[in-house]
Order: sequence, then C-alpha cells, then structure tokens
Amino acid sequence: MALVTRFTEQFNVRHPIVCGGMTAVGTADLIAAVANSGALGFLTALTQPSPEALVKEINRCRDLTDQPFGVNLTILPSIEPIPYDEYRDAAIESGIKIIETAGRSPEPHMPAFRSAGVKVIHKCVSVRHAIKAEQLGVDAVSIDGFECAGHPGEDDIGGLVLIPATTAALTIPVIASGGIADARGLVAALALGADAVNMGTRFVATKEAPVHENVKRQIVANDERSTNLVLRKFRNTARVAKNKVSDAVLEIEDRPESTFDDVADLVSGKRGRTQVLTKGLMDEGMWWAGQTQGLINDIPSCQDLIDRMVTEACELIETRLVPAVRTDASTS
Repeated sequence: MALVTRFTEQFNVRHPIVCGGMTAVGTADLIAAVANSGALGFLTALTQPSPEALVKEINRCRDLTDQPFGVNLTILPSIEPIPYDEYRDAAIESGIKIIETAGRSPEPHMPAFRSAGVKVIHKCVSVRHAIKAEQLGVDAVSIDGFECAGHPGEDDIGGLVLIPATTAALTIPVIASGGIADARGLVAALALGADAVNMGTRFVATKEAPVHENVKRQIVANDERSTNLVLRKFRNTARVAKNKVSDAVLEIEDRPESTFDDVADLVSGKRGRTQVLTKGLMDEGMWWAGQTQGLINDIPSCQDLIDRMVTEACELIETRLVPAVRTDASTS
C-alpha cells in the first residue's frame, strides 16, 4: 500500500513523511534510517562543528543509504557569528538537492539554491510567513502548529486551524508539522489539505536516534501535559520537556525583575545536549519535546515506524472513511 501526493512526486520519496532538522539529533545514523524507510530526512548542518565536517557527514550518510535525503540550515541570531554561506555552499557542492531552511527568511540564499537546482522547503509558524516564503520561490512549506517541540512562534495557533488556513492560502505543497506521531495524524493532515507530515519527537523515540536511551524512555513515559513553554517573556517561546530545569526557568520568568541573563545557563543548548541527550541525566538540562509525547508508546526502528504508519493510514482511509461516504440519501 502507498500514499501518493504532490510531495512524494515532486521530492521523489516513497512516503509523505518527513524528519525535519533537529539539532544534535539529525545525524547520518538517524537520517539514513529515515531515508531507507522511504521517508525524507534532513541532516542538521549546524550540528556539525564546521562546513568541512558537514561534508563528511553527508558522505557518511551516503555510505548508509542510496535514497534521497536533505540538509537543514537553521538561520538564527547567535552570539558567535555562524558562516551560514559556507554551510550552504558545502551542502550544494556535496550534491545535496533538497534543503530545509528555518528561522530567518531564506531570501539571501535563494539565488544560490536556484542556480544549483536545489529544492527548498521553508519551515514557518504562521500563514503570513508561509505566503512570503512562497513569494520568495520556495518549493514547499513546512507549517508548525502550536503543539510542536521547539519554537512554535507567538500566535499560539494549533494545527487543526493552522494547517487548513495555510493550505488554502498557498499553491505549493504544504507539510504539516506539530502534534503528529502516528497514522491518525497523517490521515488528518492529508484531510486538512497537507501533502505530507513532519515529525520530530516521534523520530527521537526510535532505535536509530543518536540520543541516550533515557531520553527515549522518558518520551514514552511522558504524556501530552509533559511540556513547558519557556522564554515567552522574551518573545522567543520554546516548547520543551517538563523537568526540573524547565520548571526553574518558568519560575524565574515569573519574577518581574528577571532578564534573559537569569536563565541563560539553564536554557543553554550545550548543557541540554551534553547532560541530557548524551549522558541521559534527564533533569540536568533543557531538551526539546512536543505534546505528541502523549501519543508515543514504543521505541521502534524507523523502518517499522514508517511501515506501520503508512499501512495503518491506508487501512484507516479504506475501513473508516470510505465506508462513511454514501452516494445516496440513505443512512441505513
């Protein structure tokens, strides 16, 4: 069984499922497994310490799969300047033909992508930003609902509204992101007009994800309430797993006189990667997780996960939705 959409046809993948860029998680170990399962995965460029290291990781991924995969380039303000152009050029020169951009506008990079024949997927959190991305010439948009891990923006619009609002406004393929972890979410997203789905937290809880086993077990143990929205005070809202560190961040943010400097050490990405993702010390750093934790009950391989999702999605359409349609007025 298969699900064929504009996304699968235009991006030459078997299934309308994406594993978008995830810092410290989007390495060749996971992305090759995603690609081999028939979905589209993205190596995270800035997980690598240099553009040269990114080239090596791209080659390592190619050693593990002959299926399509891409590179994520997340463009955000940083204390230390990041050579975004060099990372971009390293991906292009390595023959990567699909790039996922996130954060700031991809506009400065579009000429380089276009001249190299690279397809661009831009990740957005609002309809207005999605419209702008289409005007810039991107090939698809990934739209993040409020349920997502990471940065959901400041509008607080859930996927049930945001996805159809976005698909109604665009002509290019839309990838639904946030709140999706199984076949039910895939079918719902297609019904809302999306051409594919993106999953993050679900892929972290797979055998191939390069994180400590404690992280995977914690995702399975957690429920849909096990997240905190931190950094709202500083208009940089982030949805992370609920633990002692993120609880402490919220407590500090509640103090009228607090500033970002008061939470900087607690929200350090390096601290989260070292203490949680690598060492498995679950209350020693902040780590990303979405509300889909409440839908995740196991730690499968990527192949088993994708096979199950696609099979169950087709069965759901055929056995639940199709029989619900009547060609006459009879309800018997």
